[in-house]
Amino acid sequence: MPHSQRNPELAGHLVAPPAPLNGAEAQWRLGFLLVPGFSYIAFASAIEPLRMANMVAHEHLFGALTCSPEGEPVVASNGVRTEVDCAIDDLPALTALFLCGPNPIEFPKERRLIHWLRRMAGRGTALGGIDTGSWLLARAGLLDGYRCTIHWQDLPSLTADFPRIIASEHIFEIDRQRYTCSGGTAAMDMILQFISQTCSDDTTAPAATDLLIHERVRDRNDRQRIPLRHRIGTGQDRLSGAVALMEANVGEPMQLSEIAGYIGVSERQLERLFETHLATTPTAFYMGVRLARARQLLLHTTASVTEIAHRSGFRSPAHFSRRYRGYFSVSPRDERKGSDRKP
Repeated sequence: MPHSQRNPELAGHLVAPPAPLNGAEAQWRLGFLLVPGFSYIAFASAIEPLRMANMVAHEHLFGALTCSPEGEPVVASNGVRTEVDCAIDDLPALTALFLCGPNPIEFPKERRLIHWLRRMAGRGTALGGIDTGSWLLARAGLLDGYRCTIHWQDLPSLTADFPRIIASEHIFEIDRQRYTCSGGTAAMDMILQFISQTCSDDTTAPAATDLLIHERVRDRNDRQRIPLRHRIGTGQDRLSGAVALMEANVGEPMQLSEIAGYIGVSERQLERLFETHLATTPTAFYMGVRLARARQLLLHTTASVTEIAHRSGFRSPAHFSRRYRGYFSVSPRDERKGSDRKP
């Protein structure tokens, strides 16, 4: 469409040349630490709102610099090789630094990165974790006493490994000088919230949101996983309530009679709900919930099989192993060995 035919209220936003992200003249400069295996979609979702904010404001509000430990190129989880602007020691002063974490969680030069992050925190730099980047911040002790989050698959290990943090299932958390998000497109919501907090006006973040074709900036209280009613196409509140109780009581499983009582149905009515809408029994579904949680712990933590069995509500490791093999067709130990062999 010719520029002259565009809506005059939007024309300035659409045709204005974007200011560069990495210039020294930016009012606020953000750093992004990329590590091998980082989530490309999460990184792109974090950095693009900054460019859009510069476009709609017609000035260089935000600058962005990418870095790696030695300034070396970094390969993302999707195989894309990404050049960075500099090594971590060559970064100028930053308003905030965000760690773009890998999957699986493995940070080369972890000890050096931890010391560097602690120095950054000591200088008053705001710190953020994108996807599994939260794990390294927690490992450095920089999330102790802070509300934080991480991708839902890694939440059990984060909670187990770092008891001093306040972990949530929310898509992002902003607590004082700490910004964490669950990854994926949640990084966009977190950065748009950062822009909204940073800019003195109330128009830059909404206009950037519009250009991103992002319907709304999700609130931090939004949960990561799609609600059951959307996943299975049912509006059965009692069924959703039963499943929520199961998911919240894995280590000490509830009796079906207790679950039925909490949601206000008989045990037979509970069975009919599961048979009608999920084509299974409550007992089988609950077992699947527990084994799925056990698999998360097995693949994303270093907890022993015995400990995982206990945390998944099984009376013994042998009972757990039998159930696990019957459900996944592989023993817990072989599952973990197979995961260790993956690149």
